[in-house]
Amino acid sequence: MTLALLAMSHSPLLEFADLDADVTAELDQTFAAAKDFVHDYDPDIVVNLAPDHYNGFFYNLMPAYCVGYAATSIGDYGSQAGRLDVPEAKARSLAEAVIAEGIDLSVSLEMEVDHGTVQPMEIVYGDITAKPFIPIFINSVAPPFTPVKRVRQLGEALGRHLATWDEKVLLISSGGLSHDPPVPRLATATPAQRAMLMGENQPLPAEARAARQQRVIDAARDFAAGTADIQDLAPEWDRELLRILASGDLSPVDTFDPDEMTRIAGNSSHEVRTWIAGYAAMAAVGTYEVQHTYYRPIRELIAGFAMTTVVHT
Repeated sequence: MTLALLAMSHSPLLEFADLDADVTAELDQTFAAAKDFVHDYDPDIVVNLAPDHYNGFFYNLMPAYCVGYAATSIGDYGSQAGRLDVPEAKARSLAEAVIAEGIDLSVSLEMEVDHGTVQPMEIVYGDITAKPFIPIFINSVAPPFTPVKRVRQLGEALGRHLATWDEKVLLISSGGLSHDPPVPRLATATPAQRAMLMGENQPLPAEARAARQQRVIDAARDFAAGTADIQDLAPEWDRELLRILASGDLSPVDTFDPDEMTRIAGNSSHEVRTWIAGYAAMAAVGTYEVQHTYYRPIRELIAGFAMTTVVHT
């Protein structure tokens, strides 16, 4: 068994934002580096850690973590729609092993995933069905959030079981870093917003989905212009997190307070839970090194945008 990690931000705005030429060039180089890393490694199977944005998981039943035994991409923001190639027996063995370690994991026999799950596969392979793929949802948008220490422990349990597989496994951690896009919150939601957060009237009609997506696109343009009423990015917080992850000692994340994460880096900064779980899986198997790091706060994407590639030493 070998294990490698690609941890990267995603953004539904990549195809819609008006980026400066130098930022576009940086992102093109970053995605090329990610693609080269994955293709050189040539995994047999991908285990994907990702959030959801009220497209597949809702407050009518919101697990902290969930493994999909089967999954379909809904195709939001123009992402690739359709069935993913999920090996059910492998997904089941992974879920059962993690549960046996005392991690309260849920399972789904029919998971729906959005751009947060599939965008990295589109970037590195151009096709979400290019490799067998096990999706693992980590709640990163809907408070209350499980303690970050438990996310680290989830990752460690994943790593220990993946170490028993004969296949070459690529972990993908998708999300973050600091950002606070205009996603409704239950505590302040209007009746219509609350219905959406509860998963009512799903799947959304095409017209309603387009309107929902356009609100985010418009907010990003306003944010880039400095006129949006959303929380700013937190580059110092982002860089400190990247430093901790690269250090190999993940114990500092145990002290991360969810409310403070929201206050400093935005409600959607909790997507870094996918990074923490991915790095913890690597740490559970052995010492690792970060081969490539990219970071830039990109207001047009409403994101502290980052990518790292990680291998064992």
